[in-house]
Amino acid sequence: MKRQNVRKLFLISSMLLFPITIYYFSPYLIIQGALEGVINGSFIIFLLMLISSVFLGRAYCGYLCPVSGIQECTVLINDKKAKQGWKNNIKYVIWLIWIIGIILCFVFSKQKLTVDFFYMTDHGISISNIYGYIIYYLVILLVFIPSVLFGKRIFCHYFCWMAPFMVIGNKLGNLLHIKKIRLEAHKDKCINCHICDKSCPMSLNVSEKVNVEKMEDSECILCGACVDSCPKKAITYKVN
Repeated sequence: MKRQNVRKLFLISSMLLFPITIYYFSPYLIIQGALEGVINGSFIIFLLMLISSVFLGRAYCGYLCPVSGIQECTVLINDKKAKQGWKNNIKYVIWLIWIIGIILCFVFSKQKLTVDFFYMTDHGISISNIYGYIIYYLVILLVFIPSVLFGKRIFCHYFCWMAPFMVIGNKLGNLLHIKKIRLEAHKDKCINCHICDKSCPMSLNVSEKVNVEKMEDSECILCGACVDSCPKKAITYKVN
């Protein structure tokens, strides 16, 4: 099976498991847990995202994220490229306010600090009753509607509360010169067919990056769509 088919299989599988895992990606439950002095599952998962991105960049977004799986489906309805620019910074503002809120909740909590990975779940399952599905479908609509109206991966670009963890981790890896997965360009092989631009799920101008042989981009999710679509293999994965 081709790599992109496997990647999409992983994303769709993650999306289908979302009713079970949604609380492990919840920005709200971290706040609630912090007020009660609890380091919960979503806190631990986001910490792991930060650490793993030092070595893997935003590969989680490209291969495992359930929210990415939802957006893979919306591309069937609207495959218009998302507009980029200053709007990509909205997610960092949301993230910063949220992180400050978490810190303040932990600081002012009068509870003894504990760790409970399965906090607010039923034997590890997030949605175990009909009322939980109200929250679940609100989250689905929060991701689904903007992507349908404004283009592919719009939620990743503008609103995702998980992406900043991986962007920070990726930049930390660069700062520390840690070996990690990257994309490498070979402009001498490029024929300017722009197939890579069309294949990129994040709507990046990949061919422009190839021509300057600088593939690093905070919005790149290392999905490898450009690698697999290039007829001349002008883009490759590399660990360096």
